[in-house]
Amino acid sequence: MDIRKVKKLIELLEESDISEIEIQEGEESVRITRHSYGHSQSMPMPAWGAPSVPQTQTPAPAAAPNDEMGEPHAPAQPAGHAVTSPMVGTFYRSPAPGAKPFVEKGQRVKKGEPVCIVEAMKMMNQIDADQDGVIEAILVEDGEPVEFDQPMLIIS
Repeated sequence: MDIRKVKKLIELLEESDISEIEIQEGEESVRITRHSYGHSQSMPMPAWGAPSVPQTQTPAPAAAPNDEMGEPHAPAQPAGHAVTSPMVGTFYRSPAPGAKPFVEKGQRVKKGEPVCIVEAMKMMNQIDADQDGVIEAILVEDGEPVEFDQPMLIIS
């Protein structure tokens, strides 16, 4: 593949919001990946299928109490440092379906240790702890969608 084409692909990647591009010409192929988030890492996509364990319905949360103005209060978030989602995607606690979760509540973690995965556009993005501490809470259920900057875990 011509180096000018590769340079052009890199320029296209830098000018857009795309984090990865792969081009194949005959038997030659090139994949260019940009990691725009310091604490995420792309991983090969495991075969996420239908859950092997039947999902149970969880009851809807009770209505939050109202303040003196009649406005509902947001539920209290546990104290500690929030690990937030660097992108919109789907939250997974384990590296593959049926595998042991990265972390459990009460588990000690070190900075840089994987704590979950956020799948975005068929790419599995490993999210690492950004500080040492103990997992105080896991705020998102496995397989649930997450928004950009949404708290997923609390580390104290």
